[in-house]
Amino acid sequence: RWHQTMSLMNLHISSKLPRPIIGLTMGDPAGIGPEIIVKAWPELSSNRAVQQFVIGTPTYLRRAAKFVNSDLPIVELTDISQLERGNEDGLPCLCPPHHVPDDLPVGQVHAEAGRAAYHYIDTACRLALDGAIDALVTAPINKLALCRAGLEFVGHTELLAQQCEAAEYAMMLYVPPQQQIGGDMGLGVVHTTLHQSLREALDSLSVDSIVSKCKLAQEFAVATLASQQIDRHPRIAVAAVNPHAGEQGMFGTEELRLIGPAVAAAKQMGINCVGPLPCDTLMPRAVAGEFDVVVAMYHDQGHIALKLLGMHRAVNVTLGLPIIRTSVAHGTAFEIAGRGVAETGSLVSAFGVATRLLGLHAGR
Repeated sequence: RWHQTMSLMNLHISSKLPRPIIGLTMGDPAGIGPEIIVKAWPELSSNRAVQQFVIGTPTYLRRAAKFVNSDLPIVELTDISQLERGNEDGLPCLCPPHHVPDDLPVGQVHAEAGRAAYHYIDTACRLALDGAIDALVTAPINKLALCRAGLEFVGHTELLAQQCEAAEYAMMLYVPPQQQIGGDMGLGVVHTTLHQSLREALDSLSVDSIVSKCKLAQEFAVATLASQQIDRHPRIAVAAVNPHAGEQGMFGTEELRLIGPAVAAAKQMGINCVGPLPCDTLMPRAVAGEFDVVVAMYHDQGHIALKLLGMHRAVNVTLGLPIIRTSVAHGTAFEIAGRGVAETGSLVSAFGVATRLLGLHAGR
């Protein structure tokens, strides 16, 4: 049953290795990515159900170890076949061939840091697509640094979608169960539009795009419920975009022209969804466990609600890719980088969700 439902998400489980491998990208070298990895590594590496390693630059992991007062050895790998040795000796790090200056100041935007972050992601994605690793977890990158490096991607989601040639994909913020948020499978928020201005996001809404996100939400919920042995249909709620769901066109017509028809079309496809529902009352209902996934219309409509509820527990999951990818739900936090105070909760949760998506349980 697990393999059948997970195929709906285009996920895979490698059978070539005794334990699945999770690759963790270091993120922007000048941000908090290196230090939250070092800080969380004792907890991450205690999971013996998987093998884990970092794709990054050892120099910055060693610097991060000083920030968090850790004596964790950073073991440089030339090939992931050396993972067992790395797990025993410390934190194993595979460094892509791209050269990264070893003196980038912490907490600042650098083109070189953006370029390095891109190469970590590119390397990890290629490993995942080739079946050399089974899941990918990403630390945060800085969009301005990517831009200054001459890269046109506006975020992880878009970058990975292009590399994976994914026709339909979505960003979902997800709070796992047992966090007092949502019901028995936790709570996810799938975003119909993403890194755009609000005006551009509203202009780009369409019936097809909303239906696509409902479909991806359904597939994730089906797989997650099956993995947790919960025998029921997913419950998907679709958010309105205007106050009071537009009040029958008084406050906007998107609900009548786009969202309502999309919900009707999704229902015809067998998706168990309702909407459009006013977001101010929808989110409290979802938090109380009435819905499993909410389909939001734009970035902040979903992000603000879920981050307010579970900032350090939320996980970013990319739906629609042929690989498993989870991420922290926060940014590079340059304002606190280098101080050793960054929270590791979202990274630990992202690692846990990736492990569960592999059909495993921590410590099994």
